[in-house]
Amino acid sequence: MSAPGLPSVGPFANPPGGFAPAPRPATRRNVELMLLAGAAALTVTGLVLVEAGQSQEVTWDPALLGLGFAGLWGVAHLAVRRFAPFTDPLLLPIVAALDGLGLVLIHRLDLEQAEAAALGSGPAPVADAPHQLAWTAAAVALFLVVLVVVRDYRSLASRGWILGVLGLLALALPALLPARFAEVDGARLWLHVPGFSMQPGVFALLALVVCAASVLVSRRELFTAAGRHLFGLELPRIRDLWTLLLVGLVAFGVLIFERDLGAAALVFVLALAMLYTATERTGWLAVGGVLLVGELVAGYQLSESIRAAVAAWLHPFTEPGGYPVVQSLFGLATGGAGGTGLGSGRPSQVPLAKTSFIVAGLGEELGLIGLTAVLLLFTVLAVRGLRTAMAVRDSFGKLLAAGLSITLALQVFLVVGGVTRILPRTGLPTPFLSYGGSALLADLALVALLARISDAARAPAPVRKRETAGDATSELPRHTTTEVLRPTDSANLKGVGA
Repeated sequence: MSAPGLPSVGPFANPPGGFAPAPRPATRRNVELMLLAGAAALTVTGLVLVEAGQSQEVTWDPALLGLGFAGLWGVAHLAVRRFAPFTDPLLLPIVAALDGLGLVLIHRLDLEQAEAAALGSGPAPVADAPHQLAWTAAAVALFLVVLVVVRDYRSLASRGWILGVLGLLALALPALLPARFAEVDGARLWLHVPGFSMQPGVFALLALVVCAASVLVSRRELFTAAGRHLFGLELPRIRDLWTLLLVGLVAFGVLIFERDLGAAALVFVLALAMLYTATERTGWLAVGGVLLVGELVAGYQLSESIRAAVAAWLHPFTEPGGYPVVQSLFGLATGGAGGTGLGSGRPSQVPLAKTSFIVAGLGEELGLIGLTAVLLLFTVLAVRGLRTAMAVRDSFGKLLAAGLSITLALQVFLVVGGVTRILPRTGLPTPFLSYGGSALLADLALVALLARISDAARAPAPVRKRETAGDATSELPRHTTTEVLRPTDSANLKGVGA
């Protein structure tokens, strides 16, 4: 019997048993697949253009690299479709597009180095683009492992302290090792063993974000307790500052013993951002800002390498350490608004063109327009992560998604600021773009966690069946943590302490 007010025949009629079941929610995985196909097409086109512009001929290398690139991200798409089907459909395509753009520029620099070696009658250098593709394969494998193992991201909350201790050990490891096993260009960031090198600090940062989210949720009363009022600010209580002081001590140790300005700034500013996200109290920002300035001043007085980095930032044309920044500025100026075109610039004139200064090569060959487009991709990725933080209902998920998104945004800000001389040079890699395996592995693990949280936030509430009188059954919604947000939660992240 049809429901009252609805026709019993025609296209809008109810089925014989009553109302039709609700349509299955769209996962939008096909949208993701189409966007990934577009990213693969852009990557292959870029590889062909740089080869045609650099060596005036096209070999099979772009086809092989492009085929491997498309296959790897196809595997990542299948993993998301199987294990996190309601993930935001923009996350994976944006990451793939950035990774493909980095592969294009690395291949372009390989070609220029090979040409320079041929003109100088020297041995041809080993190409780095195939190595980067191999690192992408390892990163996609780690992405799959995280999706499979972390089926419920909330399980990480109970392991927050363990991950925090492991993160601190990984962060301190380069400072504890002899210089020959850890130091490169004056900074002790690496772990060198025969046949293998990695930066443990990039994985430490991920573990510390999880630990911070866990601590802020479990001790929310501590961080939201009322304190003294000063100049209109509600400052935290003195006895509640031990956590921030501990973070400051860790950042100061990284600054002094590892001589890494970028990682120290990233750790401390990330902690302040997560504190403000959890409490929405500007008093924490005020106290943290004072501590940060004090640490930087003390680091400048105690560390010769920090003084050299600041001098190179203030006087790049006269200080020896300012040469990479000067070459970067010349390259960006040469590119102008429209760029010289892929394969038509001279990005190899910038030191560390494949790693810390890869953004300078992009700015030279793609111009201000292209570089702005790349920065917009990073912006959209961070914003989608913050939207995930607002969409998920549980407090730990909110803080974890916000912390992961802020990590990406801060890293890009520090890198681009150093390349353009807005900030002192940090030496951090550009996420998804720079050559190297450690950062790419950590970045894909970060994206996997974001995908897991996004899947939980966007998935519909599961249903259960209840037996009723007779042989009829009805599907009833079951309230879970993935339901629609309360208005106060969707407006901001202040609901973390609720």
